[in-house]
Amino acid sequence: MEKALTKKYEYAWDKYSEEDLGKVFELGDRYKAFMSKCKTERECVVEMVARARENGYRDINEIISENGSLKPGDKVYANNRDKALALFMIGEECMEKGMNILGAHVDSPRLDLKQNPLYEDSELAFFKTHYYGGIKKYQWVTTPMAIHGVVVKSSGEKVNVVIGEDDSDPVFGVSDLLIHLSAEQMAKKASEVIEGENLNIFAGSMPARTGEKDAKEKVKRNVLEILNKKYGICEEDFVSAELEIVPAGKARDYGLDKSMIMAYGHDDRVCSYTSFEAMMKLDSCKKTCVTLLVDKEEVGSMGATGMHSKFFENTLAEVLHLCGGYSDISIRRALSKSKMLSSDVTAAYDPAYASVMEKMNSAYFGKGIVLNKYTGSKGKAGSNDANPEFIAELRNIFDKENVSWQTSELGKVDVGGGGTIAYILANYDMEVIDSGVALHNMHAPYEIASKADIYETMRAYYAFLVNA
Repeated sequence: MEKALTKKYEYAWDKYSEEDLGKVFELGDRYKAFMSKCKTERECVVEMVARARENGYRDINEIISENGSLKPGDKVYANNRDKALALFMIGEECMEKGMNILGAHVDSPRLDLKQNPLYEDSELAFFKTHYYGGIKKYQWVTTPMAIHGVVVKSSGEKVNVVIGEDDSDPVFGVSDLLIHLSAEQMAKKASEVIEGENLNIFAGSMPARTGEKDAKEKVKRNVLEILNKKYGICEEDFVSAELEIVPAGKARDYGLDKSMIMAYGHDDRVCSYTSFEAMMKLDSCKKTCVTLLVDKEEVGSMGATGMHSKFFENTLAEVLHLCGGYSDISIRRALSKSKMLSSDVTAAYDPAYASVMEKMNSAYFGKGIVLNKYTGSKGKAGSNDANPEFIAELRNIFDKENVSWQTSELGKVDVGGGGTIAYILANYDMEVIDSGVALHNMHAPYEIASKADIYETMRAYYAFLVNA
């Protein structure tokens, strides 16, 4: 059929039958359950590994230890410290012909407890924090918070900690100054209203009932006694802990029509989850398909679990070896001939803040997955900038599969910008484009996404894995 001379991105909602609508809301319910449970990168990876194993995926280390091998149709995963995950379905074609890769990140902006966090001041107990990722600090005050993470004792025992999610749990928070005394505070720039060193978590106010009557820091002691009773940890164990302060409570339907989802961590778990769902739908594949979920994107993708590490490259080498085709040149060919959707979120147009958006090149709720040819800032600095040949291929795939898609850039040219893991994978000479769900309130404690966009993004990822 001949293409129309003009292009208009239609609302996905308009094409859905009642059956389709049911699928949209079913996926939304599964996603809400995941987001309510998984608020750290570790929780995401552990949950996904469990689900992957139920779907026939095997730990690559198990296969290696058994001197096993891989063949077309086999499913395998590599778990990097419970903070990054690579899932492979071996395709019918030789891997040197390239792979179809979905890549997202499972870390989100938050507050981290410092290594020596607990202190008492004026008979009140607090935890010191260091914020993680780009946040508006003033958004993180007077919000009910929970503690999620792990404490590793000197013995090596790992203790999982979750406080603030059960109805019987307490919650925590960062206090703010009452409006009656805020004249000086209100005169400050938004970036200075709350300083990073003042993002301290209020942890308790009751003194311990044990110990000497005139002992100092009895409120701090009481907090330590509670933690010791529940988790068997002491103050020194904070040194080898990874405890994250995140918004408490479940992901919720948003809007009277329940067309949206409010949750902590849409960036970028909405793309991680839809990538994972697409991967789990695969029964077979022509090319080897990969879903790569990494950590540390919000702070530059550094470290052993970030995209800059050799985790993916090393895992690919192991997979090629198990397939009987390992060599240095085979790795290089497999990477350079691969195609990747860098699965990450973008900004949805918000008429309340129209001045920073360019309407013709903005993403809109309900119009499907968003393709960002480039991100970066101002003069595309730090951007991947996808090739038009690859975009044309994706257009063809999505149109044939009736996937709703749109294009966008991240705000007006001179206003700001951002980056993703796209450029890191593009360094391997593969075709890469940013693609994902548009959000309101990005990097705030609670972000908003459209259920239609979540559904269309999952469908787009699946179509890409099968057809690219």
